[in-house]
Amino acid sequence: MIGEKEEHFEGKGTQLDALESHIEEYLKGDGFTVQTAPPSDDTRIIQAKKGGWLRDVVAADRALTITITGTPADFKVKVGIGKWLQHLGVAAIETLLVSELFLFVDVADTMWNLEIEDKLIADFKKFIG
Repeated sequence: MIGEKEEHFEGKGTQLDALESHIEEYLKGDGFTVQTAPPSDDTRIIQAKKGGWLRDVVAADRALTITITGTPADFKVKVGIGKWLQHLGVAAIETLLVSELFLFVDVADTMWNLEIEDKLIADFKKFIG
């Protein structure tokens, strides 16, 4: 899929709740509206979308979607564009895992998304160490 990236980390001992909070704060600081699903033992899902009237008209259902899966010693962070799920904060993780979290995006959106993804990935890699 265009614009979808996955990073794998082993042996870092990163507290995944702290990583999730760091990503949320980074996105909020960049002007995104952020929502998260209740964490399960090994999965966390964050969605973020940028405001603005044009984005609301053109891509109201699109969001930057970040999933963190695994354990502090061995985890993956996947970043891509997904469908903005209403009430993500109260959705069950099991429902989310069987739904389509990531979507194909058109070329016009891809360049902006790649830039945002690259900045976000660089930031959380620095946080993880």
